[in-house]
Amino acid sequence: MNRSTLLQRDRITVNEFRCTAEPGDKPFAEEFACHSISYVRKGSFGCHCRGRFHELVAGSVLVGHPGDEYTCTHDHVVGDECLSFFLDPELVETIGDHATVWQVGSVPPLPELMVLGELAQTAAGGNSDVGLDEIGHLLASRLVEIVTDRKSKPLTAGLRDRRRAVEAALWIDANSHRAIDLDDAAKQAGLSTFHFLRLFSAVLGVTPHQYLVRSRLRHAARRLADDDSPITDIAYDVGFGDLSNFVRSFHRAAGASPLKFRQASRGDRKILQERLALQ
Repeated sequence: MNRSTLLQRDRITVNEFRCTAEPGDKPFAEEFACHSISYVRKGSFGCHCRGRFHELVAGSVLVGHPGDEYTCTHDHVVGDECLSFFLDPELVETIGDHATVWQVGSVPPLPELMVLGELAQTAAGGNSDVGLDEIGHLLASRLVEIVTDRKSKPLTAGLRDRRRAVEAALWIDANSHRAIDLDDAAKQAGLSTFHFLRLFSAVLGVTPHQYLVRSRLRHAARRLADDDSPITDIAYDVGFGDLSNFVRSFHRAAGASPLKFRQASRGDRKILQERLALQ
């Protein structure tokens, strides 16, 4: 079993698992250390848990409850790949700690969860401006809704809450060059991460991480147009920790590479015309 940590926050950790077990390999018992949601993105495996047997295929979700013992088997195919979200007890309590949810064992491939699982995979590859931790919150919330058959009530934000969201956005923008995350912004607003994510998204129409990325892109665009600093320096100065991620994100937003955007800002109207023609 190969395990790599993609994200580690106070309330949520995301790991990628790649299992190469084959039919005939001897299974062994393990124990869930915390509440978890594992999205099967490839392959299949079986799981014995709480006296039941579950067959999981691509798109299925394995649900873990702390202290429960489970045994995975591979009777049909070689290996599987999973994206697993490990949740803090406080987060689970906020979203909904119903035993009927977290002791269900598994959930079959459902479109409502599969689209979030695939979005999480895209975010893990650096090709989305939605945060991986934000998707984990959404995935857990959606799981609770589906299993309990209850929808979340629409969020009604009063003046005080709207001010909190706006002040948080201003703080994110002012600190977008720093390595800030959902936990940091939620603490700044004085809210739990789950409630902050819901509030911010409801009031401003984007998630906190989307706003953070777009703030960085906005600052980068201004720098590209205004000064002659190397593109690599600008990428790091505005908060991107990886040059290739900056180039991909900027190209998605502008329809042109940072270099071509700079050239257009200096008078190359052809590039701008080509961009407008695509819209």
